[in-house]
Amino acid sequence: MHVALLLLIVLTDGVSCKKVCSYQDVLDYLNLTTDNSVFKLTRPVLDYKHPTIAKLDIILYAILAVMWNNERISWDPDQFCGITHITIPHYMLWKPDLFIFEMVQKDDSPHNPYMDVSHDGMITSEQDIRVVSTCKMDVHKFPFDTQRCNISIGSASYCVNQLRILPFSNSSRATQFSRELMKTQGEWEFLQLSVARYNFSFDNKLWDQLIYTFTMKRRPLLHVINFLLPILFFLCLDLASFFISDHRGEKLGFKVTVLLAISVLLLILNDILPSMSNKTPLIATYCIVIFALMLLSLLETILVTYLMEKDSQDKLRDNTEVQQEKVQTDNYNAEDKKQTHRFCIFDVSDGERQHELLPVVEEGNGSVQSGESHVLLLILEELKELQKTLKLHLSCREKGGKFSHLATRINRGFFTFYIITVSLFLPLIFMEWNI
Repeated sequence: MHVALLLLIVLTDGVSCKKVCSYQDVLDYLNLTTDNSVFKLTRPVLDYKHPTIAKLDIILYAILAVMWNNERISWDPDQFCGITHITIPHYMLWKPDLFIFEMVQKDDSPHNPYMDVSHDGMITSEQDIRVVSTCKMDVHKFPFDTQRCNISIGSASYCVNQLRILPFSNSSRATQFSRELMKTQGEWEFLQLSVARYNFSFDNKLWDQLIYTFTMKRRPLLHVINFLLPILFFLCLDLASFFISDHRGEKLGFKVTVLLAISVLLLILNDILPSMSNKTPLIATYCIVIFALMLLSLLETILVTYLMEKDSQDKLRDNTEVQQEKVQTDNYNAEDKKQTHRFCIFDVSDGERQHELLPVVEEGNGSVQSGESHVLLLILEELKELQKTLKLHLSCREKGGKFSHLATRINRGFFTFYIITVSLFLPLIFMEWNI
């Protein structure tokens, strides 16, 4: 009975003596308060010769994590019921003054107001950062280009003897995490995130710097469908226009319409093409060469049309002179015929007039009919002459003379030059894009 009572007392005392801890106990032990400036004003080292090691981790579309060691903070977790981490407001402790060199706008993303403190003095701060930075773009192969942009992180106040910046994740790990976190990539395809550490000298001091390089490839399908293919189609139409007859005016109007369509596409290119580039973009060369070929084709069509019209006008003028001479000859012959067919009037007696009245009347009716037939024959001859003139005019256009033959040679030569230039230029430009 006494043994059981003693055991119950011991168990009761053991339960009542169980220690209860809180995060505030750790803060009180560290004397970490908002009024204590020891933890905020200076770099957290007991010996100023000791450098503070800060580790960085950047993941695309994710967070910027910074970890460093605070030598003024440490506690034994066994004395505080196994508490190994506490979370405190970020303004209570010193933080490394890290900044991004390429950032051009102030970060307006919501910040995490807390940081994690470990029992061994390791501080971890994670922040969401929206970076708007400058990037040197190379659009020489637009829209098949690959861009590389750098994010350089360093300290403005502490040199390498005081603060050393090291990457927390290597390039392969950062690339893998970034791909896992990216849900949509839009116009750009993420390829790689590489990390490198550099030291640079400034003001007779050595400074530490981390450079994260993002490699991204543009998705060209939208630009190919909306821009490259329409220009190629217009080029095919311009080639097809060589099979339109040069004797008509439709060929010239067709080429002018195609050239205006290319001009509209060049205005669209001015809006979609980035302006900052050291080399001429291949797409600009592609458009300029095709535009120049179409312009030369239009000028060649104007020249050929002019030569053919000049030849046609010369032959038509010669034919008109011949026709005028022929008409004059015909008029002269008609006048001779009229002189030979004139009627002679004689004086006859009354008996003879009465006796020959009927034959004279009949003879008068025949002369009227012959006069109408003569007029119809003249009209028919004029129509035949007009038909001959039209046929001659068309034959001048079709057969042509020396100017028409020259125009035909120019047309064939330029068509051969056009085909050879297009056959060489298009494979070369596409090979340059794929390199």
